[in-house]
Amino acid sequence: MDVNGLISLYRALGELLIPVWIDGGWCVDALVGRQTRSHDDLDLAVDRDHAEQLRSHLSESGFMPRNRPGSTDWIYVVANDAGMEVDVHVFAYDDAGRNVYGVEYPHGALTGTGQLAGHVVNCVSAEWMFRFKTSYEPKPKDLADVAALAGAFGFEIPDSHRR
Repeated sequence: MDVNGLISLYRALGELLIPVWIDGGWCVDALVGRQTRSHDDLDLAVDRDHAEQLRSHLSESGFMPRNRPGSTDWIYVVANDAGMEVDVHVFAYDDAGRNVYGVEYPHGALTGTGQLAGHVVNCVSAEWMFRFKTSYEPKPKDLADVAALAGAFGFEIPDSHRR
């Protein structure tokens, strides 16, 4: 997944009025304002109210479901022949802001904005992205993401995520 393909997809979704939030490694890059590492995929969060519209657009754009253990209606992967892979995370909140469906994004987690290749994008907030990235046993890419967030926002890196 390269930044140009990501921006092209993000802009197309915006033109179709499908709001999405960037999650994962690309979110880290958006928050710090530069690409910090290569990425295999793009993680996108979408409200259940727009999930079918997103799925249809991705399908019409040549993205086909990719078999992955644990796939559900609210978390699945699609890929196209150009090698772009999108990991879709569907969620829903009730009127009180409680997560009632799918991926459990805490209320307020999807309030971040960042920049990728000069384009402003919606994403997970820096605080929540740091919390997410430090809540599980890290892989080397997670250590890089945590270090980038800590450097940009002054977060204290837990011992479990120090290099």
